Amino acid sequence: MPLAAEHVYHGDSVRGHCNPGSIMVPDTHTAVSNIGYKSRTVLTRLFRVAAAVWREMTDGQLSLHAMSLVYTTLLSLVPLLAVSFSVLKAFDVHNQIKPLLMTFLAPLGPQGDEITNQVIGFVENMKVGVLGAVGLSLLFYTVISLIQKIESAFNFAWRVPRPRPLGQRFSQYLSVLLVGPILVFSAMALTGTLLSSQLASSLLSVQPFGMLVGLLGKLVPYALVIAAFTFIYVFIPNTKVRFGSALLGATIAGLIWQTGGWAFGSFIASSSRYTAIYASFAIVILFMIWLYLSWLILLLGASIAFYYQHPEFQSGSRAPRLLSAHAEERLAVWVMALIGRAHAQGATAWTAQRLAQRIGMPIANIEQLLDALEQGGLLAHTTETPPCYLPTRALEAISIKAVLDSLRNAGEAVVSGPGDAPLRTSVEGVFGDIDAGLASALHNKTLRDLVTEEAMKDTAEGS
Repeated sequence: MPLAAEHVYHGDSVRGHCNPGSIMVPDTHTAVSNIGYKSRTVLTRLFRVAAAVWREMTDGQLSLHAMSLVYTTLLSLVPLLAVSFSVLKAFDVHNQIKPLLMTFLAPLGPQGDEITNQVIGFVENMKVGVLGAVGLSLLFYTVISLIQKIESAFNFAWRVPRPRPLGQRFSQYLSVLLVGPILVFSAMALTGTLLSSQLASSLLSVQPFGMLVGLLGKLVPYALVIAAFTFIYVFIPNTKVRFGSALLGATIAGLIWQTGGWAFGSFIASSSRYTAIYASFAIVILFMIWLYLSWLILLLGASIAFYYQHPEFQSGSRAPRLLSAHAEERLAVWVMALIGRAHAQGATAWTAQRLAQRIGMPIANIEQLLDALEQGGLLAHTTETPPCYLPTRALEAISIKAVLDSLRNAGEAVVSGPGDAPLRTSVEGVFGDIDAGLASALHNKTLRDLVTEEAMKDTAEGS
């Protein structure tokens, strides 16, 4: 039995939570006999994910976001490393930044070492202590704007319309900037200490442990990249990402990134054509190309995780459907009826994604309707991730005409300027008659009446 969504109205959002309801556990007695079927189902699902991701890539939007992140990264790289350098210097592990940056730029070959030395030189010359309050604020603003831009790109991949609230963004971004580098480099230092310990040295001399340790040493870079990508996919999007979906996207993206780095270093960075064409600018061009490929691969993994977690979007288009005014009005009343009925029955509150899946419409259309209903003061969303939608007043206080008016008045601007004043007055009179006739035809019917009628029909059909 689904639990009720507890809420307290607060401004334009609702503080509370909505429960996902009960989860059905499959019968273990039939699991063995269904192994072949499940294998085919998994392969079919992965094939559909691949087709959806291919459609997403050919659409070009992920590429545009990757290019945008390249520009933002170039502006924010030195401030980001300066903040991390200052935090790590307090723990005397700041010297680990250079090896990490060299690892990331390894596909560039000797040019990667040159870029690393230049960037580290900029960071070391940046004295955070002498920047002053304004300079320090601008430094943090540049870094936070980079993370905000990254969140926006991942929200696009996950079809999340809203970023985190301002206060939540500030606290979580700072925690990543201040605590994240400490945890990452502490883990790296602990791993290095364990591998260089006497116990590890003695195990290396014993077979097959020595061979296994050597194999693990080759797999460690892949494991670290996959772990980092998994953390990014879980933490960055402003929605709830399942660990399994994030791990799948991170594994595929991590393998592509490692393989792509080898290919880039072997066939592109080592080529003399870029140097012949761009001369001294070749190193900058190669650096930007590698940044672009890295962001594109990262967004590709996010898209894989999204389509695996939400198979209902695999065959649908991202663009909203072009609906008539009549269809939009019917859809708005339908959405309000679903939300009102769940609220009246104490059932699981609706999210935008669940509504899109239930109605069979692109989520962009549903989000537009929800925004219009929120602007009309009929709905409010919770502060959780992803947000649920609840009525802002009692169902008997929400008339069907109010639902239609919210949709028709969303984004309405007053028409002004020169024109035929008598004709304009006549036009306004026509629409006044339409509103009066609509109110008379509906007989002050409320959302409560609609929900009650639907419940009575379900009871009659069940009996």
